[in-house]
Amino acid sequence: MNQTVKGITYVSVWVLLWGTASSLADFVLLQRGTYETGTSGQLLTFAAYGLAALVMGVRLSGRFLKTED
Repeated sequence: MNQTVKGITYVSVWVLLWGTASSLADFVLLQRGTYETGTSGQLLTFAAYGLAALVMGVRLSGRFLKTED
């Protein structure tokens, strides 16, 4: 597979994982009344999950984006 396509697919999967995980966490926190829609708590939830996805994506990238010799 072309390295460019591999990279785009890899990043796209991480964006989908980040969006899904943070949305599920946000839903639970909103249902429990931890914070309201549009508050800094909601921003912090999405930012924290984004940072976690970024760190995990960078750490795991070597396994998935190896060049095929």
